[in-house]
Amino acid sequence: MAEIKLADVAKLRKMTMAGMMDCKNALAEADGDMERAVEIIREKGKLVASKRADRNATEGVVVSRVVNGTKAYMLCLACETDFVAKTEGFVQAANEILEIAVKNDVADLESLLATKAGDRTVADLVSEKSGQTGEKVELPFYGRIEAPYCAEYVHINHKVGSLIGFNKEVPAELAHDVAMQATAMAPVAIDEAHCPKEVIEKEHEIGREQARLEGKPENMLDKIADGKVKKFLKENTLWSQDFVKNPKESVGQHIQSVDKEAKVVAYVRFSLND
Repeated sequence: MAEIKLADVAKLRKMTMAGMMDCKNALAEADGDMERAVEIIREKGKLVASKRADRNATEGVVVSRVVNGTKAYMLCLACETDFVAKTEGFVQAANEILEIAVKNDVADLESLLATKAGDRTVADLVSEKSGQTGEKVELPFYGRIEAPYCAEYVHINHKVGSLIGFNKEVPAELAHDVAMQATAMAPVAIDEAHCPKEVIEKEHEIGREQARLEGKPENMLDKIADGKVKKFLKENTLWSQDFVKNPKESVGQHIQSVDKEAKVVAYVRFSLND
């Protein structure tokens, strides 16, 4: 059996992001052959990933970045336990995948998973992380926006975050506050115009059924439902909902009190708890 040198273990760890013992064992199994050791670690990752495919990856870490003020990226790397999610190696892996997304200006999740980093795809990296942690690891979300001015905010727990795009450059404090508002209050859309038709129709249907169950006259059901939809849109669209820092004004009113020409033109949010 070939002698396993510490330098080789460190090199393999840098190449694969696997743990020191995993790298040492892989080198021992490969009789010191570095390329074979890499393959052993990759195959282990795929095996663990397949065995744990039916598990729920409900923990993880959300990371984001704004580039040149005009593009913003965010993704979530998910796992099974909060313990693994908080480890340095797991957070590092999430940020390395984000770096790949930024470097290649990747458009969507499917494209990101297929993007190569050296001779491996991002999907391979995710599988390998499963082997390293012994848990199901997946990439459930990736979002990218582009606008004249972008901002991001990820909550301190790293489980929820938002990207916001403005039609023009605005003060950094304003952009931060709006991104934080979106993260905290989970609006379904920027405003009514951006709200999916099916969401509005569903809320109207719910409002109509509630009114019917309350015994309201049949000819009043649609009017009552319209009112409930209006209330829903005020509370659940970013532009219209109360501004957290000053509930006496809406987010839109606050934005335009700072800059009358400023508007939100892009919005993405993800939460592990949703």
